[in-house]
Amino acid sequence: MELITVLHSSNITPTGGPAENPCIVNDQMGPFIVLYILIFTLGLPGSLLSVWGFIQSRRSQVGQQISTYVYLINLLVADILLLFALPFKILKDLGSASWKLMVFHCQASGVIIYISLYASIAFLAFIIVDRYLKDHHTARSLRLQESSFAWLLTMVVWILLLLIMVPNMVLPTKDYKYLSCSSLKEKISLHWHTLTVFLNTALFLNASAAVLISSALALKRLLHSHSDPKLWLDARRVVLSVTAMALAYTLSFVPYHVVRTPYTLAQAEVIKNCQTKRQLFLGKESTLFLSLLHVCLDPLLFFNLDAAFRETVRRLLRRSRNQAVEADQQVVQEVMLPKVHAEEDTAV
Repeated sequence: MELITVLHSSNITPTGGPAENPCIVNDQMGPFIVLYILIFTLGLPGSLLSVWGFIQSRRSQVGQQISTYVYLINLLVADILLLFALPFKILKDLGSASWKLMVFHCQASGVIIYISLYASIAFLAFIIVDRYLKDHHTARSLRLQESSFAWLLTMVVWILLLLIMVPNMVLPTKDYKYLSCSSLKEKISLHWHTLTVFLNTALFLNASAAVLISSALALKRLLHSHSDPKLWLDARRVVLSVTAMALAYTLSFVPYHVVRTPYTLAQAEVIKNCQTKRQLFLGKESTLFLSLLHVCLDPLLFFNLDAAFRETVRRLLRRSRNQAVEADQQVVQEVMLPKVHAEEDTAV
């Protein structure tokens, strides 16, 4: 999926001849590598803690798996996929990857990153809509909040993404040292990649529309509840929750999609100016970092939205704090006991 220009010392063009004035766009990767390593090192502990928390809280969820829980579980799966694939991108950007690993990134790990990204977009949009529906008690909204319907939606998202993205893994490629992931692809593969970008953008636009509508309806309900203090407080709580998540969604994913389409046109050689390509590449990497940053923040979302998960984490923290206090007390006793014995011997 990700078609980043990567130059090799062989400088071989798609036609097999020497490269003439190749456009190098990825010669400023140092800051991005640091940022991606930061995402990995911060996101991995949080995601592993989230996995442990959901496993431990599973018993309390049995029989009452509401829609929010379903979306959070699938969001966590998307985060784990991203963290699994991110080290391959880091190695590739460092320039220390072997030839086979470079090809693996172009055909597999890069695709997994984008599957995770768009799955996260869909599930975050579902969560935002779900937060609005929880305060909108109608027969239809209650049906939409059933766990069976939520599981159906999540399966549709995963299947749709796999149908769109997996061909990028299996469509034919060329066998030579390449200048970029795009030059590794046959013409049909490159066309499918371009189609994939536009299909994923359509998914993003639909998710964004759902987020926007939910935010607007929540605000409308707030404005119409002035006369009833209780309704006002409930509506205010929902608006704050939905608006905060919608703002985070916008900051994470909108900048990336503003750059994504023109960057794809540059990859497909519709845009040929080298300086423009370099600027689009830097813009894409910068906004991609914002999009992937959500993996570090999702554990906070799990903690705030799932009561059983929150209680499990709190028990863990209390247990850890108690163990730390007991350890400190034991150390104090071990230090003070010899002094007490010495004082007793002196008195004797």
